[in-house]
Amino acid sequence: MKKLMLLTIGMLLTVVYSSAQTGYQLAETIDFFKSYKMQTGDWSIELTESDIQGSPYLNDEFIKGTIYTTSKIQFQDIPLRYNIYNHNLEFQTPENKVLAMAAPEVVEKAIFGEFTMTYIPYISSKKIRRSFFNVIEEGKVCLYSQPEVVYQEPTKAGAYKDPEPARFNRRPDSYFIRIGLEAAVRVGNKKELIALFPEFQEEIATFVKKNKIKANKEEDLQKLVQYYNSL
Repeated sequence: MKKLMLLTIGMLLTVVYSSAQTGYQLAETIDFFKSYKMQTGDWSIELTESDIQGSPYLNDEFIKGTIYTTSKIQFQDIPLRYNIYNHNLEFQTPENKVLAMAAPEVVEKAIFGEFTMTYIPYISSKKIRRSFFNVIEEGKVCLYSQPEVVYQEPTKAGAYKDPEPARFNRRPDSYFIRIGLEAAVRVGNKKELIALFPEFQEEIATFVKKNKIKANKEEDLQKLVQYYNSL
């Protein structure tokens, strides 16, 4: 049986560009694989594919995409896949090895298929952490979604219950608002949502009420952020 493995790489950039450079230097796809040292490691919980139902991935199949680094280097045609459960951006090498980025902070953004992922700071339990988020709207204020999946342990058969295999259960996405370069903040209820915007509180409150904005609906949050960025 094929094991699911968590594979990591140590990021080792071989070219340094001036910090004054504003554009991206296009690099060959093969340079991406040559630029990083590859290492392997195991999952903390080792499971086999046949043991688990559901999927831990945002996209099950690898999609060729583009990676933009903080060093202003652009790599094209990289097969990418996002592991929701481990919060890892994975890529596939020409030898069909699956690797995850051990130093994701060098990724400014990754675009593959309909997804644009970025690695940014966010607030969780009053602490600043970093993770990948899916970009929904950009501007003075940015809106991000964070897909969520949970692992459910297998259960044994009971007196009136059949056994259930382990599975990954997809949960509704969480949404985050980011003001400028500050850490992103998770969207809570409607009152907390309005409080997240630093200016035009009256206008925002009126817009939310008039348009019946829901704090857990992506389309509504996108409309609100677009409105704020237009003020």
